[in-house]
Amino acid sequence: MFIGEAPGFNEDRQGRPFVGAAGQFLDELLGLAGLRRSEVFIANVIKHRPPNNRDPEPDEIAACSQFLDRQIAALNPLVIVTLGRFSMARWFPGEKISRIHGQPRWIDGRMIVPMMHPAAALHQPQYRALIEADFRRLPEFIAQAEAKIAQAAAAAAAPDTPDEPEVQQLSLF
Repeated sequence: MFIGEAPGFNEDRQGRPFVGAAGQFLDELLGLAGLRRSEVFIANVIKHRPPNNRDPEPDEIAACSQFLDRQIAALNPLVIVTLGRFSMARWFPGEKISRIHGQPRWIDGRMIVPMMHPAAALHQPQYRALIEADFRRLPEFIAQAEAKIAQAAAAAAAPDTPDEPEVQQLSLF
């Protein structure tokens, strides 16, 4: 699951996330990770376009959080990739995207991978290589998450082994 911040002009008109220039770049980034858009779910922190395409405000994020909560609950993704600082702040309050991008952490049984928003590279080309490098590592992160879940499932399925040796009944004769 990928979570951006808010619909832009094109997204608002089409009712789909990431369909403008940032969406085209996101498609390229997904390709670097060996993924296709049809294989991932893309959402936003807020569900409406802010006036004049400004940053989402805290009250807007709070008002839309229940919708994002429901999407996450319905999909139950093992890995969530946050795209930009507003979606990152949900799991990493007070952090800076420039400091923690590309560094996954386990939170509430999910791997959360903070990444820069694709639009950052469109507005500041010096970020392009950094964003691409983070996306190239995404298959590694997904494999780690799948391995951790498989390991937990195997441990849960393993028969209980007693910590103490089995007690033997002694004979009286």
